[in-house]
Amino acid sequence: MKQLLLASVCLLILSCKGNSEDPVENSGDTDSLITESILPDALKTTDKVTLNLTEANNLAELPLSCLNTEYPNKLGQTLENAEAMDEPKALHPAFYGCFDWHSSVHAHWSLVSLLKQFPDLEKNEEIREKLKTSLSSENIEGEVAYFNRKESTAYERTYGWAWLLKLSQELKSWEDPLGQELAANLQPLTDLITTRFIEFLPKLNYPVRVGEHTNTAFGLTFAYDYAEATDNQELMEVVKKSAQSFFLNDDNCPVSWEPGGYDFISPCLAEVDIMRRVLPKSAFNLWIEDFMPQLKNEDFEMEVGEVSDRTDGKLVHLDGLNFSRAWIFSGLANQYPEKFGHLRALANEHVAYSFPNVSGDGYEGGHWLGTFAIYALQESGKQPVK
Repeated sequence: MKQLLLASVCLLILSCKGNSEDPVENSGDTDSLITESILPDALKTTDKVTLNLTEANNLAELPLSCLNTEYPNKLGQTLENAEAMDEPKALHPAFYGCFDWHSSVHAHWSLVSLLKQFPDLEKNEEIREKLKTSLSSENIEGEVAYFNRKESTAYERTYGWAWLLKLSQELKSWEDPLGQELAANLQPLTDLITTRFIEFLPKLNYPVRVGEHTNTAFGLTFAYDYAEATDNQELMEVVKKSAQSFFLNDDNCPVSWEPGGYDFISPCLAEVDIMRRVLPKSAFNLWIEDFMPQLKNEDFEMEVGEVSDRTDGKLVHLDGLNFSRAWIFSGLANQYPEKFGHLRALANEHVAYSFPNVSGDGYEGGHWLGTFAIYALQESGKQPVK
């Protein structure tokens, strides 16, 4: 009976345009993060980790150091012939650094995000110059050409696609002439990726529920955020329809099976993150009761993902899992503070475990973990919906 009611509600949603009920309210860019001293030598997992200018300067060093680091590099491409082999910078003139394409994309996002939150960053001018050079219209034309190769139809689907849209969203909302210039430069690739999402999602009969890059719920979430921010109704409706088709009837997510050894995304929580966006409050309350009702318990606990070796590129994924769990807990607590406000403490615990290792990490984690830390802290700093 409950599933029939949910289905009826969702049919009503699909027949209407606009945002779902109770959207998360942004509290601004700079003011949304609490600035205070953080990370004492003996950090307890119950301490609140926040972001200040000093830490922002430290975090900015991670993308700055890898943005133009061409090697080591994981291209992840399908070769159509011998001529398809080339140097990373020739193949991806904008996004060749930071080990792989998607990490380079979200390294750019990290720098834009930090500049917006902290205009007084020590390397403000250097960052602006690097962004302007990297995201030139000529370089983006080269990226579009790569994606238009016959063999590149599925390239970076959907994780890299999602981060590209997140970067575009960040640039579009940056009230700075440089942000608007770079958003315009990026637009041809943004349009291509948007079209790829719209064409691909109706053909995906079953979601991918793993804890790594191909997780469908994660890709849908960032695509939805972009669509909402830019009022792209076509993309928004495709994402809503796909999410409801994939996840509406899911019950009793086996969260006790998590984490997997290489996870940096929680399969269960990733579904929660997209469904809180696409369902109105009444429908979401019904859905969460079937899917993961224990989240409502004030004594709900989830142990952090423990990393045994941070020099191993796969094992260090678990630091990323802690950050992504944290931003999902924070988002849920901010949207529905009366039911999920207690999850903020759990988000803090997850961030506090992994954050001390970000700046001092090796390249295996350093080329991408800073982004996850920044996003987790950004979400935790938003004000709850009243």
